[in-house]
Parts: sequence; C-alpha cells; structure tokens
Amino acid sequence: MSAPDAGPAAPPPPLEGQDEARGHRLRWLVGPAVLLLLVIVVRSFVLTPFAIPSGSMENTLLVGDRILVTRTTDPADLRRGDIVVFDATRAFHLKTADRGVLGSLVGGIESLIGQGQDTDYVKRLIGLPGDRVRCCAADGRLEVNGTPVDEPYLKPGQQPSLTTFDVTLPPDRYWVMGDNRGDSADSRSHLGDPGGGTLPGDDVIGKVWVRYWPLDRLGAPDQRAPVAVPAR
Repeated sequence: MSAPDAGPAAPPPPLEGQDEARGHRLRWLVGPAVLLLLVIVVRSFVLTPFAIPSGSMENTLLVGDRILVTRTTDPADLRRGDIVVFDATRAFHLKTADRGVLGSLVGGIESLIGQGQDTDYVKRLIGLPGDRVRCCAADGRLEVNGTPVDEPYLKPGQQPSLTTFDVTLPPDRYWVMGDNRGDSADSRSHLGDPGGGTLPGDDVIGKVWVRYWPLDRLGAPDQRAPVAVPAR
C-alpha cells in the first residue's frame, strides 16, 4: 500500500541574515530613487539648467556657460531686457525629427544635465505685447514705441541691426534679439514667416536667473533694459 501524496514540500523558511540583506539593499535603492524624483520635479517645475551652445548672446553669455532658468516666470511678468530661454519650434518654424524611443531617452538624460534641446533658444526680450519695435532710427539706434534707445548690453562693435524692420507686436507676442546682433538668428530672421518671428508667451520656458559655470563668472547675467534717450 503506497503512502498518500503529500504535495510539494514547503520551502525552508528564509534565514534571518537574508532578510536583513534584502532590507539593506532596498534602503540603498530608495534613497537614490527619491533623489532622482526630486531632481525631475525641480527641473520640470522650478529651475532648469541649460548650456549656452552658440555666440549669439556674447558678451553677456559665452559658449559653454551654464545657466539656471526659473520656470515659475509668468509671461505677464516679463520685462524688456529680460533674458529668456524659449522653445523656438513655433516662433521660428523649426522642423524637429522623430528621435525614436532611444533618442528620446538620450534627450531626457541630456536635459537633466542641462544640455537642452536643439529648439531651445536663449535671447533678450526687446519688445513686449503692444510695443512697436523699429530699426533703425535716423541715428542708427533701435526704436521702441517711437523712442530711440541705447542698448548697453550689445557686444562691443555691434550695430543695433543690419536688418531693417518695423513691427507692432500683437497680444501675447514678444520680440527677441541676441546681444551679438551680427551672429544671432532671432526674430529678425523670420520676418517673412507666419507670425513674423514674434514669440508666443506660452513658448517661454523661463527667465535666466543665474550663471553657475564657470565659477569665475558666477552670478546673474546683465538683465538691463533698453534705455530711452533723447534723439541725437
């Protein structure tokens, strides 16, 4: 007579040391995970790092400078002279290629370390909604609302603009230009496009707050506004 089938044998109880090791590993994982989540939240909603890729904002910002941008800036609070980072896809009618899953993952990692996207531009706000921005006045200066202005932030030796324009900005549209006027693809470069090169307020990522690298140039960049002066 055979013995009744007792079913599979029960696994041996885990050793006390194994439970402690597993708990120790989990604690090591939770810390970095929470830190990464915090970095993502801060970067997405509060402060975002960016690297300066070109010389269009010289000498205010140089190639390789690293900046922090405040994402809490309301477009209604922007002022002439503010330096902003924005998504230029719509304003400058840029074409973006499908990077695929791997490319999107790489782009996400790059954005975390401040590399930014190819469509992220940094420029200075020259005209606000409702402003009439014109260049050039009889003396060669930029005009804002009929008044010639001095621009102390321009790269030495640069003219206000070699491209002539006369633009009245619609509601919620901004006019942006680089400080290195001879080497800046900005609103002037898209005068003939739909929207005339003006920037929608919703596309502003944020206002430049501080330059954190290199350390010998640590501090807030020059945010001075165009200065109205009497005609010469």
